[in-house]
Amino acid sequence: MEDTPNCPQCNCEYVYSDGSILICPECGHEFQPGDVAEKVYKDMNGTVLVDGDTVIVAQNLKVKGASSPIKKGTKVKNIRLVEPEDGVHDISCKIPGFGSMMLKTSVVKKG
Repeated sequence: MEDTPNCPQCNCEYVYSDGSILICPECGHEFQPGDVAEKVYKDMNGTVLVDGDTVIVAQNLKVKGASSPIKKGTKVKNIRLVEPEDGVHDISCKIPGFGSMMLKTSVVKKG
C-alpha cells in the first residue's frame, strides 16, 4: 500500500489518490502530493527548532499543581517536537525538578 499523507485541512488519514490528485473523503479537500509541507517549528525569535535541540525558557511559567514556577532562564535539553494534541503545546521535554512536560514554542528560545 502506498504511503499517502494525511489531509492538510482536517488531518484525515483515509486520503486516496484519484489519478494525479489526492482527495480527502471526510472534508472533500483536493490537493497535489507535493502541496503537503512538513510543519516548521520556530522559537519566540523565529529560529527554527529541530528534535534534540536545547532551549531556554524565556519567562517564568506557572505550573498547575506545583509549588513553584519554572524559572526564566531554565535550560531544557533534548526537546522533542510533536504535533500538538491540544493545538497549543508542541514541545515534549523533561524539565529538571519538574519531570515530563509539554511547552509552547512561543515561550522558549534556542540555546
